[in-house]
Amino acid sequence: MTDDRIVLLTLTRIEATHLADLVRQFADLVDSTPSMPDPAIERLTPDVYPDDADASREFRAVTRADLLRRRAHDARLVLDDLARVDRVEDELAPVDVSLEGEHIESWLRTLAAVRLVIANRLGIVDDAGEHDPEDPRYGVYDWLGYRLEGLVQAAEQHGAE
Repeated sequence: MTDDRIVLLTLTRIEATHLADLVRQFADLVDSTPSMPDPAIERLTPDVYPDDADASREFRAVTRADLLRRRAHDARLVLDDLARVDRVEDELAPVDVSLEGEHIESWLRTLAAVRLVIANRLGIVDDAGEHDPEDPRYGVYDWLGYRLEGLVQAAEQHGAE
């Protein structure tokens, strides 16, 4: 069975450029081997047995590298899609990104993971947390949430067809 779904995502050229930069940074993060534990990586690979530290540690040791490899692979697919965006002079001009099949899920997972990393860096624990909408540090976090929500809706629409 093939996944022949196609979702068209419209961004401005500057959004596509900034998103590509964020995804590159994310790919670098999940590809790196930090000397110290990174709380954002820890948040991407949470405890599956919160009441059993030994079982959680063992599960993480077995699955963490594979999970991070899959996140890096998803990020590369997103970057490949963004690399195909038309290069237009006007930064505010709309550009279309065509997402097909498995790329849709890769985009969903990557946007959610990038948003989770940013939340970690900002100290956001859950979406219910209030923040000053005028504080520019939260702009990218909010924008990613907006784009993720739109992509989820588009994917659901095309999944029902």
